[in-house]
Amino acid sequence: MTSATFARPEKFQVGRVLNNSFSVIGRNIVLTVGLAFLFSGLPTVLMQLWTESRMQAILAVDPGAAADPTLMFRNSWVTVVAIFVSSIFALLLQSALVRATIEDLNGKRPTFGDSLQIAIRFLLPTLAIGFLVALGSGLATIALIVPGIILWLGWSVSVPVLIQERLGVFGSMSRSRALTKGSRWSLFGLFVVLFIIAMVIQGAVGVVVYLFHGTAATIVAGLVQSVTSMLLSVAAAVSYVELRQVKEGTSVDELAEIFS
Repeated sequence: MTSATFARPEKFQVGRVLNNSFSVIGRNIVLTVGLAFLFSGLPTVLMQLWTESRMQAILAVDPGAAADPTLMFRNSWVTVVAIFVSSIFALLLQSALVRATIEDLNGKRPTFGDSLQIAIRFLLPTLAIGFLVALGSGLATIALIVPGIILWLGWSVSVPVLIQERLGVFGSMSRSRALTKGSRWSLFGLFVVLFIIAMVIQGAVGVVVYLFHGTAATIVAGLVQSVTSMLLSVAAAVSYVELRQVKEGTSVDELAEIFS
């Protein structure tokens, strides 16, 4: 296959990023959906089933516990562990889909094994980036909402930078801020559109969840989570490529050379 070619864009365009994101997913539907279900949907389903079983067990012993607002937070250490494990899976998914997206845009056929290998190799630094981004933007949001959003947007392509340019944790976060400078409002628009798409999907399947309870509803919720996570991860990778083309005129071929 020949590599994809792009003329250097003058500015970050939300429509182009969305179009390229859906094109990548469409060309690799089995791979992208498979990765999303493995690292997002399946953990979501298992976690919800486990939570429901615990709630049923508690209510069987103490029916009055249903009125307790702290019911969901009992054994909080278990909740913390569950959130940590879910975060690891989310970062593995993003890293794997970054690799798959760049390979696809370079005209190659991304594979599950290669994408997974890259995700595992960069697990620790991506975990550090995820923690620092959540902490920094979270604290800024507590102080004032707008600065928190701006910080998060500035760091939004840190993981693609890490995977592609191997700059380390702080170097990748700094590089992300440099790449997104001047395009953050466009990135904000992109993520607003993605959020709306996610809400539409959730609303559409909400009818199914309402009609089918128990395990069926849990599986549907897991599938929705898979689709949402997949779209966000691929869009972040495509945004990184778009930003490099806007800022530096870098071709996809040049991006792929990093892996040689």
